[in-house]
Amino acid sequence: MKHKIFLSLTALLLLLEACSQSNKTVWETPPLLKVPESAFYDAHSKRIYVSNINGKPAAKDHNGFVSVLDTKGNIVNLEWVTGLNAPKGIAKHNNKLFVTDIDRVAEIDILKGKISKFYHVDGASFLNDIVCDKRGNIFISDSDKGVVFKLDTNGRPSIWCKDKILIGANGLAIKNNKLLVGTYNGIAEIDIRTKKRSLVIKHKGMIDGLIPAGKDKYIVSDWEGKVEILQKGKKPEILLNNINAKINAADLGFIPDRKIILIPTFFDNRVIAIKM
Repeated sequence: MKHKIFLSLTALLLLLEACSQSNKTVWETPPLLKVPESAFYDAHSKRIYVSNINGKPAAKDHNGFVSVLDTKGNIVNLEWVTGLNAPKGIAKHNNKLFVTDIDRVAEIDILKGKISKFYHVDGASFLNDIVCDKRGNIFISDSDKGVVFKLDTNGRPSIWCKDKILIGANGLAIKNNKLLVGTYNGIAEIDIRTKKRSLVIKHKGMIDGLIPAGKDKYIVSDWEGKVEILQKGKKPEILLNNINAKINAADLGFIPDRKIILIPTFFDNRVIAIKM
């Protein structure tokens, strides 16, 4: 009898967890995307840009493209910009998008909807996330190399920071002149001026998406399917867990005024929007 009661309680808890997670869902796209890796919200245009690998994550097959969504989850233009290999992270500066593409960065003219140039990054093998500072300096993680590359305002790429603390470097964000890097061991912080670095939050499992969400508080995704809030001195707060359902959670986007998190589901071919 005790065994049966335990199983019933377990089933009930799983059901409550599933209901809680479904209640947070604001919208989800139809499964028409092709291995979506990154979702980027542009507050100026109110558009969401999504990178589609459309193949294997490291294959130079020219199948990759960028989609455009509206803020209700409608696919406005599935193949807005094509000619990429396996695009991943997306960043914006002025009227240009910058998209990582294995060992190069594509610069996209937003107004024309066309690739204007590529920046080849010597020594790169798996460029992943990307972020721009206010001056136009671009920082790029390489998950294979465990380094951060920099593309300066003159378009010159170089290794900016290499350290064992950056093993599995992936998700990037900038906050208060500090570059935040999601790694296999947690969230690393690098002072952009001095390059002084430290591990600010320990966390096991690759951090794919990384969004600062207040003082010492971060929203992160685990590619296997989990989205959590990490905060110094506290246990992780799980916002969504689709690991058992085998629905991935890749590089997160964020609509700050509505507190909506955008989750590309990679092999599941959707973007899901949940409310914090």
